[in-house]
Amino acid sequence: MALATRTRPPGTDRTPPVPPRFLGSTLGKKTVMAVSGLILLGYLVAHVMGNLKVFFGPGEFNAYGRWLRTMGDPVLHHEWGLWLVRLVLLAAVTAHGVCAYQLSRRDIGARPVAYVHKRRRASYATRTMRWGGVIIALFVVWHLLDLTTLTVNPNAQPGHPYENVVATFSTWYGNAIYLVAMLAVGLHIRHGFWAAAQTLGAGSARRDRALKTAANTLALLLTAGFVAVPVAVMTGVVS
Repeated sequence: MALATRTRPPGTDRTPPVPPRFLGSTLGKKTVMAVSGLILLGYLVAHVMGNLKVFFGPGEFNAYGRWLRTMGDPVLHHEWGLWLVRLVLLAAVTAHGVCAYQLSRRDIGARPVAYVHKRRRASYATRTMRWGGVIIALFVVWHLLDLTTLTVNPNAQPGHPYENVVATFSTWYGNAIYLVAMLAVGLHIRHGFWAAAQTLGAGSARRDRALKTAANTLALLLTAGFVAVPVAVMTGVVS
């Protein structure tokens, strides 16, 4: 006698599709963080290269600022290319921040009772990753108000990015905010690049040393590149 099998009526299978299941998992959220982090890293590399044009004088730096608004011309309308970049960055920042928060809450929920003896983590960058993210997020808001909308830059001149950069870094608070934020960015890159490589399967016993060296070198070069601009203004090299 055959055993009867129970079948679910059509439409009652509540198992979510594979993509939502994956994105809802810890690995999925780490993957989103890794991919969005690499997008933001690519932007930082391009951004620091643009920033260093300040050493070639106001003519070239201001021309670079105008080019940002006309990139894609004549295919794209004025500032459309810039807004496309901004939208991609906004999506990457949102995905990165949301997944970081969700993973943090998940980690806390997994062990609601704190350890009696706190375990020392691998590095300072690892231990301060969360606070570094908060510092960077606050800095991004300040940076936009300072050099994009010119809201908090009292000596800003619309259409003169070189002069606005000099005005910002001619104040002690502008330098302090920027230098602290760039230190946080460097530490974030150092740990984040390594973590992204592990999440995306690039890590291995043979490649770990090279990946750590790449993470350290990239973090050092980007931090030095960003810091070079306020230091140049402070020392009078850029004026």
